[in-house]
Amino acid sequence: MSAALSPERELLTAVYAAFNARDVDAVLAVMHADVDWPNGWEGGRVTGHAGVREYWLRQWESIDPRVTPVGFSAEADGRTAVAVHALVRVRGGELLFDGTVTHVYTFAEGLIRRMEIRP
Repeated sequence: MSAALSPERELLTAVYAAFNARDVDAVLAVMHADVDWPNGWEGGRVTGHAGVREYWLRQWESIDPRVTPVGFSAEADGRTAVAVHALVRVRGGELLFDGTVTHVYTFAEGLIRRMEIRP
């Protein structure tokens, strides 16, 4: 890990913990007002704090995703990539996904501006 990645790694580690705790306000607090976020559940993208909040609350009614960072790296273009172990179950407990994906973050003004998901 490079020293330049330290602030992003610290922020993102806290973001994943807050997401897994379903603390949407803590996560939104470190997102840019015009955040551009993937809708990994239904497809497409959502924007802004209200869009992300509505998407996550709707998602959590049906599925129980848990994402744990397992590695951080800096992309050549300055973005931050996070390998995550994703464990996703339906509310009844049935396993939907258990594997690793990569989340790639763009930051602006010290806040999360955009995230994309790579398989």
